[in-house]
Amino acid sequence: MRPLTRTLAAAASAAALTLTFLAVNPLAAAAHPRGIDWGPCPEVDPAEPVECATIDVPLDYSRPWRGTIEIGLAKREAANPDEKIGTILMDPGGPGGSGVGSIIDGSPLTGETAEHFDIVGFDPRGINTSTQVQCSEDALMDALSVPFPTDQETWDAREAANAALTEDCREHTGRLFDHVSNLETVEDMERIRRALGEGRLNYLGYSYGTIMGQQYAEKYPRHIRTMVLDGNMDHSLESTWDFMRTETAAVEENFVAFADWCESAPECALHGEDVETVYAGLKAKARAGELTDPYEGLPLDFIGLAENFTFTANYPQGWPALAEEYAAMRDGVLLPGGAGLLQEEEPELFEYLYYPAWCQDWGWEIEDYDEFATLLGKLAEDSPNVEWTPYNQHALTCVGSGIEHTNERDELDIPRSAPPIVFIGNEHDPATVYPWTLAAADQADGHLITYEGYFHTIYGGYSTCVDDAVNAYFVDRETPDAGLSCPNLDFPGALDASSVRDRIANGAF
Repeated sequence: MRPLTRTLAAAASAAALTLTFLAVNPLAAAAHPRGIDWGPCPEVDPAEPVECATIDVPLDYSRPWRGTIEIGLAKREAANPDEKIGTILMDPGGPGGSGVGSIIDGSPLTGETAEHFDIVGFDPRGINTSTQVQCSEDALMDALSVPFPTDQETWDAREAANAALTEDCREHTGRLFDHVSNLETVEDMERIRRALGEGRLNYLGYSYGTIMGQQYAEKYPRHIRTMVLDGNMDHSLESTWDFMRTETAAVEENFVAFADWCESAPECALHGEDVETVYAGLKAKARAGELTDPYEGLPLDFIGLAENFTFTANYPQGWPALAEEYAAMRDGVLLPGGAGLLQEEEPELFEYLYYPAWCQDWGWEIEDYDEFATLLGKLAEDSPNVEWTPYNQHALTCVGSGIEHTNERDELDIPRSAPPIVFIGNEHDPATVYPWTLAAADQADGHLITYEGYFHTIYGGYSTCVDDAVNAYFVDRETPDAGLSCPNLDFPGALDASSVRDRIANGAF
């Protein structure tokens, strides 16, 4: 899940991975019944130990006779294939993250798990090497360039742009546009399991990939051997307010930790000052049109301040640089390093699964600008320092879209026939916030691993405490100790702000 750290348009550009249109094939088999025809991955060095393939699955599972689409796969073999235990299916998040791209880049598996398991990443329907959801450049840019709503007129403009985007994407994508919810992804995962020849599924899901695992466990509990869900979505959130409140509260908590650090750390550029008061002054200047970007000297409004700078408070490694940025903004001083936005040649069509998948899975509703303004007021009361997080933009994605919410939100109902499932949550995760993991683990009667630090997801990163527990589970099906909590390893000053932003996960969640 990547916050909108520069512009929404830049986020759309990042989503354009592979732009070859894969048409629905009504004559193809519904799925490979046995085996997968693995081969070289296009444009990948043949020396790389990775193979790629596609399988065919029904476009519409309620009408499987109406044609198929392709699902792209990539595989890395176990480091010790002679002692292979099985295969782990992996998804990196999204909606819109590429499992194929992730596996081509490397493997998240560590230790004995890497020794004894192949890992297969898949591209969910709608992206990259799978049959794609596509939208025209003009319609997408029109929707993403609508200003942040400040009155009913700008709200109406957003609704109109979203409605036009829906019409455009349906025209360029066809029937697939309305069949990309996580419910369809669960069925695709089951077809992948069968094609892999795995008696029971081993699954590793990060971020948005956790809802894929959660709902697979509801539907196919007996088909699972092991399942690790890292950085969990909470599909039981009842309202738009619940979503926005929990997302913003995490950023508020991390901002207060940043302010406390400044108070105690002489290396903080705002040491000896009340950081919350300094930031209140910056917010006031931004809303008055008097604040400028400390790198480029361009006007900076409140949303730009919150999304492009204050979000760094979620990552202690970037706290020293953030303090310098705040001081420069307050004093009207330019800092070195301004590079502007990259200008790239843009294709005529964009791959854009996020839009229909998010709306079909979540269906957040805000009736009009008055309701939105009420939500903003409640956020300012609930999280008085930060007031906003870029993840709240996701609550605006579907307004006026006309996209049907088909994957109804509810508490998890995983049958007792499912094996133990491991849930991982970072206490200070600003994306899939820790309370979401707690809720999902509780509803599933799962086994919780807590990482006491920051950033978004952790397995395969730098916590041997987390990795050792997960590896013991995958290899020996040994569940983590009850209440396992792994120490924080994130400390101020380890990275500069730009490096921190590079580490923010790519995609929505």
